[in-house]
Amino acid sequence: MMLSMTGYGKSEVTSGNKKYTVEIRSLNGKGSDISLKSSFLPKDKELEYRQYLTRRLVRGNIDVFLTSEAVSGSEARRIDGDVFRDYFRQMSEIVSSLELDCREDYMASVLVSSVLRMPDVVSADKDDMTEEETMALGKALEEAVDALIAFRAREGAVLRADLQTRVDNIERILSEAEVFETERVPLIRQRILSRMEELSLSPDRDRLEQEMIFYLEKLDVNEEKVRLRQHCRYFRDTMDVEECPGKKLGFIAQEMGREINTLGSKSNHAGMQKCVVRMKDELEKIKEQVLNVL
Repeated sequence: MMLSMTGYGKSEVTSGNKKYTVEIRSLNGKGSDISLKSSFLPKDKELEYRQYLTRRLVRGNIDVFLTSEAVSGSEARRIDGDVFRDYFRQMSEIVSSLELDCREDYMASVLVSSVLRMPDVVSADKDDMTEEETMALGKALEEAVDALIAFRAREGAVLRADLQTRVDNIERILSEAEVFETERVPLIRQRILSRMEELSLSPDRDRLEQEMIFYLEKLDVNEEKVRLRQHCRYFRDTMDVEECPGKKLGFIAQEMGREINTLGSKSNHAGMQKCVVRMKDELEKIKEQVLNVL
């Protein structure tokens, strides 16, 4: 089953008075680049989670967001007294220096309200995660990964259908190009003879025929056609057999491009060259899509 590297998965789980949410977003990438964003995940768990994600998701630019919130909204809050007093002292000194005509009790209430909004004054208690909470978070991570893989599978089915169509198109256009084979060689031969007549040349006929055969053999494209068809078959087989065929499909597409380019350089026929351009167009679309294949 072909998978795309693009995907999204989300899961939520509740443990005690906390709800944990895991969101995973994946885009195409050459390797496994995992960005794990969490303010509460223990350091010893971060490496374990990264290894798990690499094993399950294999490749891609992967962003993981772990968030926690109180179910009842009554999560304990803590006021840092030292920070509060320091802010209050500084603000009181500034107010006094301004010599404002304000009642002391009113100004004190304004200062307290302002200080409570300053950074690091009020924060949530950050207790260590319990074993139950750790297990719940791990379950949420697994469910989010499963959801992302299911998303990848749906995208992969679309990719496979498109790639199959593109490869079929290349083989179809190649068959169309073969129609010009019967007229290509006579046209090349006639063009050479006409040029010799324009130059009033009178070569030895036997030697001319030998050179003509040698030249036309160099323009033979039968080997390129055979190899291109083989690459197309190998491309299909790889999509069906390989578990993560993305990189291999990219290599096969490169080989297909070499054969198509050689066909273009040897064709010496306008009709065949038009077919080559159409095959190149299909191949470029294949290369773009292969970048998204796992």
